[in-house]
Amino acid sequence: MTVRRVVPLILGWEDLPKSVSVEGADPAERLVEPIPGVLLLCDGGWLLLDTGFNPALIRDPQLRRRFHGDPLFQPILPGPGDPLEEALEASGIDVDDVTAVGLSHLHHDHAGGLRHFAGRVPVHAQRAEVDYGLGPHPDPEAHGIYRVDFDDPAIDWRLAEGDREIAPGVTAVLTAGHTPGHQSFVVDLDPAVGGGGLVLAFDAADLTENIDHELAVGGRVHATPEQTVEAIRRLKSIAAAKGYQLVPGHDPVAWPTLIAEMARRFAPPR
Repeated sequence: MTVRRVVPLILGWEDLPKSVSVEGADPAERLVEPIPGVLLLCDGGWLLLDTGFNPALIRDPQLRRRFHGDPLFQPILPGPGDPLEEALEASGIDVDDVTAVGLSHLHHDHAGGLRHFAGRVPVHAQRAEVDYGLGPHPDPEAHGIYRVDFDDPAIDWRLAEGDREIAPGVTAVLTAGHTPGHQSFVVDLDPAVGGGGLVLAFDAADLTENIDHELAVGGRVHATPEQTVEAIRRLKSIAAAKGYQLVPGHDPVAWPTLIAEMARRFAPPR
């Protein structure tokens, strides 16, 4: 058996300069980008890819001043409660139904919900990412990686050093550049639900134009623009070879479209 259902989530938004997503874009141009998450029904339960913001760092005035004080980057929460809990509830899935987490990388808009899973389920990430995030230096926080989100001895890290299958039908693919251990995901759908699959780029390619025109990602940690283009080309090659859709991670049009497509595909029969 492979993946039998896909539920994409929007866990909030961020208002930010487009140049963060596309190298060389006009820094005055801004986008409101969705914060992605994905639920995949695999053998053994639901696998959650990415966890959104830590709302405490946004709602508490002192914490917001420290972690979200840059006026160029404005996080937007979708509701009054915890964004991950609200998204799961809207999907009819309980937090306790999640049996594993796959983390694309440690940025605050992707790792902020890990506290829900510490001591509960395995968390799949790249060793290079976690080593960087937990390293004895202040560099990660300057790049939007907040140790408070993931420095918990109760987290059951399952660390890869390159590509690895993390669940039946789900392969993490190392796409370093945006961060030192960023990973994207290849999802193989079960023939019983029509087969095919998806390549989920996450922040290896924020926008459709990153993919279509092979434009470098603007936000990078110790990487060149060319390294991010190589990651995009690798994902395009995988998608082409498999005949899968390649989905950018923060595209304001592509992400809601994916949600609608997956809702139609996996709608219960009437």
